[in-house]
Amino acid sequence: MDILVINCGSSSLKYQLINTETEEVLASGLCDRIGINDGKFHYKPKNGEKIVKNADLKDHEVAVKMVLETLVNKEFGIISSLNEIKAIGHRIVHGGEHFTHSAIINDEVIRHIQECSDLAPLHNPAHLLGINACKHLMPNTPMVAVFDTAFHQTMPPKAYIYGLPYEYYEKYKIRRYGFHGTSHSYVSKRTAEFLGIPLENSKIITCHLGNGSSICAIENGKSVDTSMGLTPLEGLVMGTRSGDIDPAIIDYIAQKENLSTAEITNILNKKSGVLGISGLSSDFRDLLAADEEGNLKARFAREVFAYHVAKYIGSYTAALKGVDAISFCAGVGENAKFIRGKIVSQLEFLGITLDEKANLETIGKEGIISTKDSKVKVCVIPTNEELVIARDTKELVSKMI
Repeated sequence: MDILVINCGSSSLKYQLINTETEEVLASGLCDRIGINDGKFHYKPKNGEKIVKNADLKDHEVAVKMVLETLVNKEFGIISSLNEIKAIGHRIVHGGEHFTHSAIINDEVIRHIQECSDLAPLHNPAHLLGINACKHLMPNTPMVAVFDTAFHQTMPPKAYIYGLPYEYYEKYKIRRYGFHGTSHSYVSKRTAEFLGIPLENSKIITCHLGNGSSICAIENGKSVDTSMGLTPLEGLVMGTRSGDIDPAIIDYIAQKENLSTAEITNILNKKSGVLGISGLSSDFRDLLAADEEGNLKARFAREVFAYHVAKYIGSYTAALKGVDAISFCAGVGENAKFIRGKIVSQLEFLGITLDEKANLETIGKEGIISTKDSKVKVCVIPTNEELVIARDTKELVSKMI
């Protein structure tokens, strides 16, 4: 079964066409700067040359149409007819409390995604644009919504309730929801498989480290706590996000700088994190290059990031009452050996010793970076969120046939 996986942002659309029998990526790409000048269309077919071209991407429907036309293009397309696409899987950031699993998209599901737009104003409206575009262009093709928040719906109330008046939860559903659920789900399952331990009797901490970062405590295959909260702003210091701060800072800066709450929120989301600390970049590759040239703020930003990751791992070890394995994934987790080394060096109290050679050699691939005598295994497990979406889509659509 060929399934098209779509991940829509406010001005972008990432896509993959996946054969779910072989789990092979047949084609992938990106539509960038949708609704903005100088749009770009990226396309990479299996065993073919990557194509990048300028495109007038006035809206998401134009972007989806370009993707579909390219997939069936006689010269460099990968399928002969759109009928070969049996279903479309959409990544949805926020499903609130309503969705504990992926769902076939219908009018009710669309309504609930709309209702969660207040909780994810940058994401859910964009996802709906993608859904509506596909609905218009391929009206007879079933679609599935796969929610970032669904995996974390197994968290107990003591983990997701904030220390606020309870009425705010009852009235507005203000609580910790967590994100990167598809990534944490995939990596925890793959970690157990890779290490040969039973998922149903395991304690695993997964570290999704990239421009957006989160950590998850997973017991017996279920999320019991995670670092992101009501929104993706809470938790770790990230690329541009502040992560955890004293809430009083918001009012303090607002008064000192004569800024509105909305302006402070924008600073916390887009101008903070390692970008704010370094004053240089949110890209960890830029920080590495600057660090190697002697930029002390770049090094400091990386050390702050690593420290906060290690601190969360420590707290989640307590939440799980022990840990069998710790896994790194996503752009930083899979590639940044210096940062991984800094994190692991703070975990010696767990009986972990870093295998320096393995850490240096394990870049973008699966591997164990702790020594053989370490009491806890530390792994690198590249994430595959698109595959999770494709698998969930296949499972639900197969039940309709």
